[in-house]
Amino acid sequence: MNIQTQTSGIIAPPQPKDLADTGLNTVMLRDILLKTMFRQNLTEVSALSRVLCLPIPVTQELVDLARSQRLVEATGTLSATAGKEMGYQLADAGKARALDALSQSEYFGAMPVPLERYGIQMKRQSIRNITMTRDRLLGAMGHLILPPELIDHLGPAVGSGRSILMYGPPGNGKSSISNGIRDALGDTIYVPRAVEYQGQVISVYDPIVHTLAPEPEDDPNSLRRTAAKYDRRYVYCERPTVITGGELSLEMLDLVYNPTSRTYQAPLQMKSSGGVFIVDDLGRQKEPPQAIVNRWIVPLEESRDILALQSGEKFEVPFDTLVIFSTNFHPNKIFDKAALRRIFFKIKIDGPSQEDFLKIFAMVARKKKMPLDEQALVHLIKVKYPTIDNVYANYQPIFLIDQMIAICEFEGIPYQMTPELIDRAWANMFVEEGEIVH
Repeated sequence: MNIQTQTSGIIAPPQPKDLADTGLNTVMLRDILLKTMFRQNLTEVSALSRVLCLPIPVTQELVDLARSQRLVEATGTLSATAGKEMGYQLADAGKARALDALSQSEYFGAMPVPLERYGIQMKRQSIRNITMTRDRLLGAMGHLILPPELIDHLGPAVGSGRSILMYGPPGNGKSSISNGIRDALGDTIYVPRAVEYQGQVISVYDPIVHTLAPEPEDDPNSLRRTAAKYDRRYVYCERPTVITGGELSLEMLDLVYNPTSRTYQAPLQMKSSGGVFIVDDLGRQKEPPQAIVNRWIVPLEESRDILALQSGEKFEVPFDTLVIFSTNFHPNKIFDKAALRRIFFKIKIDGPSQEDFLKIFAMVARKKKMPLDEQALVHLIKVKYPTIDNVYANYQPIFLIDQMIAICEFEGIPYQMTPELIDRAWANMFVEEGEIVH
């Protein structure tokens, strides 16, 4: 059995066989080794192998290269029979070179992956390679009560890996649906710890964004053992999800340069590669929605993004992200026709029907152990909702039931549902119109 079968059809990045196979030039390899030894005081090849994320033979080759240049020297072992490793330390020239390299870039540790190799791996694990089925999508959204026609629209949109705009009145589950789409992906990919371009290091792996997945396992009946043999410069993760809201700014979509460490941090869309980028509450950002979509025109149409270094040099990176825009505004009020044309799927998320509202209400009540009361429900439907033109929203059942639970706990009475409690809960759901006299 090969890696492709074991990891949901994704071919793992192969381990480098030697220094040349890393794709990095020997000066960068050597300098990262020296900086790592200097900063972390590592003396054994096995420890260096773990930190540099290189196989032990390749790490030994790198140490031998530094020794040949008289930058590293062997210290010997305490006992030849105790299974100890050969020890190494920086020579004076090695310390001087490490300090010089650190003055140019503070980056040390895991070796980066060349940008070109990263692009190859992204094609292997593209979000567009996922086959989305109705059962898979329903399985991830089983906790939501959605009209069947909504799944009809969502399925092809998610399966295409193209951009989606969800719009409609607030409080109807656009965020929950976005999270359900994320859960439906249910796949794993390889995320580089860092990427190298023109000698510059761009950190990509982010424990806030990326969730480690259990290591792939071999079939016990297989004669070959290959699952653990992938390039450790990558981290085996669930498909990532980046969720932004009103705090999103255009600067967050550019490389972030740290002038102290002289390294770069990948922008949000690059960290979400192979996964989902959710722009929630579109229209609440300081930049207008049109400007945000204009920034995505090339990525959305051509599956490539353009980033810039501090020097001004621009370069391309893969753009392989399912972008989900979610807004409470009507699309025609925040976009021109050209922008709307570039968003592949437009899906309206409306409030539930009365029938679905009652299903949601009953489901929430059961989950929260709130007994249903027919008289209270009739009061809610016949008396309270006509005051707002019978406009139902998905957030309302949990809001009303939580309010009644809070009242019951305060009054020291068992959980119960009465017309009076419905009235008290309802009073907190809306604010009456009027002026405040100062």
